[in-house]
Amino acid sequence: MTLTVETTGLKVQLQLADGWFTVCDLSLLVPGRGVAALLPDGRQVALFRDRADRLYAVDNRDPFTGAAVLSRGLTGTHRGRPFVASPLLKQRFDLGTGQCLDDTSVRVAAYEVRAL
Repeated sequence: MTLTVETTGLKVQLQLADGWFTVCDLSLLVPGRGVAALLPDGRQVALFRDRADRLYAVDNRDPFTGAAVLSRGLTGTHRGRPFVASPLLKQRFDLGTGQCLDDTSVRVAAYEVRAL
């Protein structure tokens, strides 16, 4: 069996303070896997595409360790909420809100995402 990358021509964009920022082609996001991207201000964002083609973006920096690793975390759902688990200490972050599901005093920034 051969898998081919879809060529939709759609671009993934994030809502930043000064408007929409184009990050990459939608075809580069593999469902269930994360991708790290650099923002204009030097921060990193972790982008995710789920198997239902919903897009999510959160800061890539794990607030518990300071390492830029959330894009390499495992994705899943808990009580219907999509999350990414840090590959280091395994804390889970809600992909829609950035809220840590294991420590409610901690959150990462979440971004509005669209594909055009």
